[in-house]
Amino acid sequence: MSAAHSGNDYYLPNPSAWPVITSAGLFILALGTVLTINGIQAGPWLMSLGAAIIIYMMVRWFGQVIGESEGGIYNAQVDRSFRWGMAWFIFSEVMFFAAFFGALFYVRQFAVQWLGDTDMLWPGYDAAWPTAGPKGPAPIPHDTIPGLNQFSPMGAWGIPAINTLILLTSGATVTWAHWGLLKDNRAQLITGLFMTVALGIAFIALQSYEYIHAYTELGLTLKTGVYGATFFMLTGFHGFHVTMGTIMLIVILGRSIVGHFRP
Repeated sequence: MSAAHSGNDYYLPNPSAWPVITSAGLFILALGTVLTINGIQAGPWLMSLGAAIIIYMMVRWFGQVIGESEGGIYNAQVDRSFRWGMAWFIFSEVMFFAAFFGALFYVRQFAVQWLGDTDMLWPGYDAAWPTAGPKGPAPIPHDTIPGLNQFSPMGAWGIPAINTLILLTSGATVTWAHWGLLKDNRAQLITGLFMTVALGIAFIALQSYEYIHAYTELGLTLKTGVYGATFFMLTGFHGFHVTMGTIMLIVILGRSIVGHFRP
């Protein structure tokens, strides 16, 4: 049972099955994604099952935490623990992406050059970035239509630049919404959150189009050697984080509309 609560007590919730359910849903979703990429028939079904488990978990777990919060169970000490938990989560995310960017830097600055410096493994290999490796398709100028056994890298301008601007703008709108909460201005809070959610949805839509464009017109896929692998790993996980953040902001927006949250 949860610990008894008074104004000075720390609330200790009951043991929860939601972390285990979340892990199972993520595993099934990831397994289904891998099977789908490799053309195995069961892949889409497992992806759908994993997504359904995660959606169910979010509805139930979010509802449980919202009920505890609005029920007055949490105090200042619990609030501080939530803030520390979020700080450590953000730190872990920074390290997560630092590992991928470190791998990209290592491949681009060192590994490719080392492969080009010797003819023992792949004679005649052109050690230039971007590359799909010695046996992969040959790169051509970005955003051009590739021919047989070619791929076109994704240019930095266009949709990537627009999405970067969208993310920077969303940081400003959510900060403006927070200022509205601190001033007890609910209209500003709701408007800022709505703008942030709209920007998040726009980001996801543009990245989805970018992926379709890469697969169908640029010859750029997960199988395009080290360039394709690093591109889709970095941008894919980034898009996943934006998607989850947008879902959470939609929940926060709904709570703000019904009068939750106080300065």
